[in-house]
Amino acid sequence: MTANEKAFLDMIAWSEGTSTIKESDNGYNVIVGGALFESYADHPRKLVVLNKKGLKSTAAGRYQLLSRYFDAYKKRLKLPDFSPVSQDTIAMQQIRECKALDDINAGRLSAAIQKCARIWASLPGNNYAQHQNAGNVLQAAYLRAGGTVVEREG
Repeated sequence: MTANEKAFLDMIAWSEGTSTIKESDNGYNVIVGGALFESYADHPRKLVVLNKKGLKSTAAGRYQLLSRYFDAYKKRLKLPDFSPVSQDTIAMQQIRECKALDDINAGRLSAAIQKCARIWASLPGNNYAQHQNAGNVLQAAYLRAGGTVVEREG
């Protein structure tokens, strides 16, 4: 994995709020809402009610992957479990599917974020009606993680 790819994954984990939970395994064992799970043998598959409007999610792991997507990627990528390596593999595959990998490696952070916003609710530019982090805040997290950019966010 390149330095920019690693920084982009770290930025997503920071943005999704998983890697900032001190008791976690760098976010890899976080269930949506902040609880932790014990085993990487499988996705925890816990349905969590997130707000008074009844928003529910099975998101888990460093990149907050829904259980139904884990099942599809596990089969497609022939993954043995929900371990950190498997979670990173899935996130990188999702980035490839968004056609953002070249942007990440070229340092075009804004373009990469825009392309990946449909996957991660915390990235700006989607319609998930959840908290989205601003581009300049994401850029700061990305730079702290060792990424490089060719443009600066305003």
